[in-house]
Amino acid sequence: MPIHQPQQRTDVHPGRTGVQQAEAALVEHYPRLVRLAYVVLPPALGRHRRVLAAHAVVQRALPAAGGRARSPRVPAQSRRSGAPVDVEPAPEGAGSDRGPSGTAYGWLRLRVLRTALAHERRPRWWPGRLPAPAALRPAVPVVWGLRLFPRAGGVDELTLDRALSTVPGAVRAAFALQLLEGLGESGARDLLAGAGVADPAGAVRRAARLGMPDRAGAQAMLRSGEFDPCTVQTRPSDLLRRRHRVRAVAVAAALCVLAGGLAVAVDEGTRPTGDDRDPAGVAVPALDPAGLLRTAAERWADTSRVDFTAWPARGGRTGDGELLGRALRAWSGPPDSVRVTTTQGTVVAPPVEPPRLLFAGEVDGAAVVLFHDSGDRVVRYAEPLSGSGGAALDFARTDDADVTTGAAVVVSRTGDSARFLLAPWIEESTTRDLLAPGTPARPLAVGPDGVTAPAPRPAANGACDSWPVLQLRSSGRIVEKHAFLVTDLGDLTPAHLTYTPKPGRGAPARQPREATGGEALLAWARTACSLRTLSGSGVRAVNNWAFAEQRLPEGGASAGWLCTRADTWRGPGRVLVHFLDPAGSPTAPAAVVADRDDTALCSRFGQHVLAGTRWKAASGRWYVLAAGSRAVTRIEAAGAVRGAAGGPTFAVRAPRDAAVELTASLRGGETLAAVR
Repeated sequence: MPIHQPQQRTDVHPGRTGVQQAEAALVEHYPRLVRLAYVVLPPALGRHRRVLAAHAVVQRALPAAGGRARSPRVPAQSRRSGAPVDVEPAPEGAGSDRGPSGTAYGWLRLRVLRTALAHERRPRWWPGRLPAPAALRPAVPVVWGLRLFPRAGGVDELTLDRALSTVPGAVRAAFALQLLEGLGESGARDLLAGAGVADPAGAVRRAARLGMPDRAGAQAMLRSGEFDPCTVQTRPSDLLRRRHRVRAVAVAAALCVLAGGLAVAVDEGTRPTGDDRDPAGVAVPALDPAGLLRTAAERWADTSRVDFTAWPARGGRTGDGELLGRALRAWSGPPDSVRVTTTQGTVVAPPVEPPRLLFAGEVDGAAVVLFHDSGDRVVRYAEPLSGSGGAALDFARTDDADVTTGAAVVVSRTGDSARFLLAPWIEESTTRDLLAPGTPARPLAVGPDGVTAPAPRPAANGACDSWPVLQLRSSGRIVEKHAFLVTDLGDLTPAHLTYTPKPGRGAPARQPREATGGEALLAWARTACSLRTLSGSGVRAVNNWAFAEQRLPEGGASAGWLCTRADTWRGPGRVLVHFLDPAGSPTAPAAVVADRDDTALCSRFGQHVLAGTRWKAASGRWYVLAAGSRAVTRIEAAGAVRGAAGGPTFAVRAPRDAAVELTASLRGGETLAAVR
C-alpha cells in the first residue's frame, strides 16, 4: 500500500519564494526524507507509530507559508568537492537547486534530523518511563482502524533493525547519513552538530562499527522495503477491542449528558472504584478484565505469526474477574506490598491497550496470571492462596519472539525446580543435563492447561554439577517440526541454546543450528557452567560458535576455540571466548579467555574474531596461543615476545606473564585486534 506524497502546490506569492522552494524540495524528495526519519526515530515506538511519526516529522519540516526561518547557518554538501560548506536556511536563502545537494534539501534534511532526534530526548525533570515530549505531540497523518507496517524483510534486515535499536538516535542518524545520504564522516559530523547532537564525532565512530564488515550489504538493507515507510502493508486493528471502545465512548457520552444536567454531590466514601479505574480514578479500558484479549485455541496452527500473540488463554481461573482485576490494578500501580522484578530494558508502565490473557490458574499454592502486552512484554502476577505473604509482579521483554524464544514462560519456581507454561505448538517436552551429553533426555509431563511438572533448574550458586535444560519439539502442524533446547537463566522466558559448527575447508560460513546433535552437546558440556554469569540479564538466546581448531605445540593434541554469544531481548550482546584444551573428561569446564559486553562480535555484524591465551605444555614450557576465524590469514605478536604466522592459528614460546599484543590480518586487507 503506497502512501501518497503530498501534492505539490502551484500557487505563487511574491513573498514566499524560499518557502515554495523548500516545499518543492520536500515533494520531490519526500520518500528519501521519510526513510531517513524512520531510521533515526526510536524503534521502541513500534513499527505502526514509527511509520506515522516518520511522515509527521517530514511534513512538519516545512515552515509556515509566511514565516521566516531562524535556524543557524547549517552545513550542506559542496556540489563539486562534497565538502561541507555553510549556507543559509532555504526559506531565507532562495536558491533554485532542490536536489539532494541543494540548499533547500539540505535545510529540510536538517529540520527532519532535529525533529526525529527530539523523540529520544527527555528533559531532566521528565519521568523516565514516559516517551520523550516530542513523541506525545499530536500530528498528522492519523490512521484509525488500521495498523501500518513496512514490508517484512529477511533475517539479515531483522538483525540490522535490532542492532540499530541498541544504539542512541545520534548513532542511527550518523549511520543513515553515511549509507542513505552518502555523506562522508566529516559531513555527517557537521550535520549532526547542526542538529544539536552533543558528541557528533563519537556518534560517527560508533556508526562506523555498525554493519561491519559488509557495509555494502547494510546499505542495501537500509534501502530495502524493511526500512521504507512509504510502501506499507495494512492490517486491521483489533476488531473486538474496537467494538468495546465504541460502546465505551457511547456510554461515556450518555454519562456526560446526564452529568451536564445533574449536579449531584457524591460523598468521598461512596465514589466508585471499579476494576476499570486507575489510581487517579480515571476510567482506563486497558485495566478492565472484560476487555482482555483472548486468542482462539487453534489460532496458532493457522497463522504465520507464531509467537505470544498466538497463545490461547489457559488455566482454571481465566473467568475469575476479581483475580484478573487485582492483577491489572497491581500492574497499573503496584502498592508497596507487591514485589516487582524486571529484566533489563523492560518498561513497567501500565498498558495503554487491553493486554492479552495467556494464563490464569493455581500453581504451587499461588494464583498466577500471565499477560502479554501489545508493547511486547510478558507480565506475571502471583498472589498466595493462603497466608500473609505479598503478591509478586514480574516483567520481561518478548519483542520479536518466535517458535523457540516464545515456546515457554516460567509460571512458578520452588526450590531447585520450576514449572513452565508451554506454547500450544509444543508437541513433546523432555529434560536433559548438559553435563551428561551421552544421557538420553527424560520425558516431562504436561497438564491439560499446558503447565509442566516440576523441572529441575540450574543451581544459582555452589558447585556446578549439572545443568538442566528443556528439550522441546514443535508440532508438525506449523511445518517447523524440530527439537530445540532452552534453559532457565532466572528470567520469565528461558533462553534458546544453539550451536554453529566450524566450516570445512573451502566451505562457506555456517549458520547457527539447534544444539541437539552430538557435536553441539559436547561443546555445551564444556561451556554450560559459564551460563551462570548470564543469569537475570534478560538473555534471549545463546550460541556456541566453534570458530577455530588448533594443533598444540610439542606434538600435542588438538584444541578448540568457541565464541559463546548471548543476545538479550533489548539488543546488546555479550561474548565469552572459550579455549577447549584436551581434557580427560568431556565435561571439564573450558577456560574463558575473553569477556566482552555490548559488542557485535560473533554475530551477523561481527563475523571476524581473534583471541589468545597462555598455555603450559607437558614439558613445563609456556606458550602464547592465538586463533582467529576463517577470514584470518596472518597473526602477529608484539610486545615482550614477537612473532608471526600465516593462517588462522599461532603459537610462540613466551614467559608465563609476558605482555603480548595480538593482531590479525583479514582476507580483505583489514586488521583485527584480539578480543579481551
